Amino acid sequence: MKENYLDKKPVRKKEINWYLKDGRVALEIINKGFFNFIAQKLFKKPKISYIYLDETGTFLWPLLDGEKTVFELGKLLGQEFGEKAEPLYERLTKFLNILKSYKFIYFV
Repeated sequence: MKENYLDKKPVRKKEINWYLKDGRVALEIINKGFFNFIAQKLFKKPKISYIYLDETGTFLWPLLDGEKTVFELGKLLGQEFGEKAEPLYERLTKFLNILKSYKFIYFV
């Protein structure tokens, strides 16, 4: 039986440090690994990068606790942003898939 995407529960990875800065969520990404080490030494690339989420991402990030389903997150997003969030589930699934592709979250 195929699993319904809306029933999945996204979870923030514990290794990702985050905090609020100027009303936006900032993700602190540690650049590790061989190629990052070389880039840091040769090109003065930073050891830590920061990713600032937009208004929608800032609202959603703290809610990605593995307790709420994608469907429930969509309902909360709609209540918070109304028409501004439309097309709601298309945008939400795209956002979650981007976070997953960068290994910032996983699904349970």
